[in-house]
Amino acid sequence: MKSIQEMTLGELAAFVQSHLRTKGVEVTLSGGAAVTFYSNSKYVSSDADLVNSFFVSRRVLRESMQEIGFHEVGRHFKHPDTLFFVEFPPGPLSVGKEPVKQIDKHTLSTGVLNIISPTDCVKDRLANYFHFDDLQCLEQAILVAQTNKIGLDEVERWSNVEGKSDEFKFIKDRLAGLEY
Repeated sequence: MKSIQEMTLGELAAFVQSHLRTKGVEVTLSGGAAVTFYSNSKYVSSDADLVNSFFVSRRVLRESMQEIGFHEVGRHFKHPDTLFFVEFPPGPLSVGKEPVKQIDKHTLSTGVLNIISPTDCVKDRLANYFHFDDLQCLEQAILVAQTNKIGLDEVERWSNVEGKSDEFKFIKDRLAGLEY
């Protein structure tokens, strides 16, 4: 197996997830790290957001992470051999007002990576754009949409639920890879 120093962010997340699974802890990669994975590192996040599928105490996370060389720094976990860090945002795993619809599994050399689907990744990034006017997140959503097959109709339905149908209409062509 690769050393931690050589791991990509996705490989590091799969390594951590695989170790946590041996402790009965299930987590899913989301946030900017999902964008990094789905964009083939055209966008690079510095942290892996691993959201608990079920409640797990901070003590269990801390002890499990220490077993593989990570130490807690504030709300993050750092390893001396990488610049990437790991965070465990509170669940439930959701995008806006709805739970994540699909978790994909990818087998990497460092373990099995549980990650939100490209469609849910786009919705996750758009939630930040819609609700916080985060233009960087809009660009990340477009990048994921243009490099992966997404359910554009599902993103539109979700945007309507979020009360952002007008905003979606404005960006739909960009998400579909069309010029406007």
